[in-house]
Amino acid sequence: MSRIGKLPIEVPKGVTVTFADSVLTVKGPKGELSRTIMPEVSVAVEDGKISVTRPDDAIKSRAAHGLTRTLVNNMVVGVTTGYQTDLEINGVGYRAEVKGAELVLSLGYSHPVVFPLPSGIAVEVDKMTKLAVKGIDKELVGQTAAKIRSFRGPEPYKGKGIKYATETILRKAGKTGKK
Repeated sequence: MSRIGKLPIEVPKGVTVTFADSVLTVKGPKGELSRTIMPEVSVAVEDGKISVTRPDDAIKSRAAHGLTRTLVNNMVVGVTTGYQTDLEINGVGYRAEVKGAELVLSLGYSHPVVFPLPSGIAVEVDKMTKLAVKGIDKELVGQTAAKIRSFRGPEPYKGKGIKYATETILRKAGKTGKK
């Protein structure tokens, strides 16, 4: 039995969970998320707890058990507290600003990079070099942060570019002169 999959999920107050036609919907103070549940597992909602079970020990059922439980837990946490990923911009003249529903990045290219923000994602810019990507869908927050980082990833010599706030850049020594 999956160690993660067999743990029940506590449903906090103010959160409603409905499961019908293999679609799980979670509504909370921050918004609403829904996801189609795989047919290899079954979800039961009772007494303020969500439990995920599998009917047999088939390989697909075992693989889907822990994954489904984690995805459902991420939905419950997302609608109650939300998710945030922090990014830092390093480099002379590198900056970011939010204009409406777009993120405008100046990253040393001949043109500014304009990134339209997906619905459900908010970006806060602090001092033009620190970004906070916020939202209720953990997958979408991570995907958006990775896309923003991909516009100018950190380089190993001076550390210029966009990096996660918790990321450590392995630095390389530059060229050395003749002796």
